Amino acid sequence: MIKMHNRKYYAAAGVIIFAISLIALIAYIIAPRGRPVPLPDTEMLFSVVQDGDIICRLGDRFWSTYFKDVSPEDKRFSHIGIIRISNGVITVIHAEGDTGHGRDFVNEVPLLDFIKIARAIGIYRLNEINRNELSNMALEYIGVPFDWQFDMYDSLKLYCTELLYVLLQRIKPELELKTVYVRELKKEIIPLDAITNSEHFLEIYYMSALK
Repeated sequence: MIKMHNRKYYAAAGVIIFAISLIALIAYIIAPRGRPVPLPDTEMLFSVVQDGDIICRLGDRFWSTYFKDVSPEDKRFSHIGIIRISNGVITVIHAEGDTGHGRDFVNEVPLLDFIKIARAIGIYRLNEINRNELSNMALEYIGVPFDWQFDMYDSLKLYCTELLYVLLQRIKPELELKTVYVRELKKEIIPLDAITNSEHFLEIYYMSALK
């Protein structure tokens, strides 16, 4: 009886230790990496963005460093979204994998909220499509779960560049976005520089708080 009681005690202790470790891991993933870096004045940003532009940012989270480094060439950014301007209100539609705040889905947020954790920002414009159609179509995907499997061929879940890929496949399927093979995921994914280094996208704005 005593031995059985001990086994139950150790099993319960093991569950508690695992739970604490999991919470610590999640906290580490979502925590900012160092002190926030304020961006320069954003007045120019608000004056240049147009409906259907692509906004790129470098965030300050664990995943930001990871996805920045996935890009083989341009490592300035870690996340993208689609600018939407409706009745003078500027928002960003993006697929966010924010495990700590229950936002693991495609979401629409004010532009100021999107750039809160940004250490760098870039605006890219694709003139080969109807950009208003792009932003309107993006609304259809709000609420779609974040794609933690990073499977670009399954549109039931989406990661950030995958959202843009799915939209372009509907609007201009002949326009290809490059992919890179990520050994840890054992998959081809669409890196951020598939946009920033593409001849199809024009960089119209860039600012960085990093030295």
